[in-house]
Amino acid sequence: MIKATLMGQRLVAVFVLGCVLANFPVLSIFNDDGAWQGIPLLYLYVFGLWAAVIVLMAWIVER
Repeated sequence: MIKATLMGQRLVAVFVLGCVLANFPVLSIFNDDGAWQGIPLLYLYVFGLWAAVIVLMAWIVER
């Protein structure tokens, strides 16, 4: 029971962290004319954040 509660709390924490990192003040940092290998930094940040949240959630669930 305690393990399930702890896992739920960690999943909520990852969700909240993802929401905070995907909101305007942080997104505005990457919203410029810069590019890496021809890909705009904003796109790299959004898809990298998306992938990181999925990996963290999978890691928490599989532990």
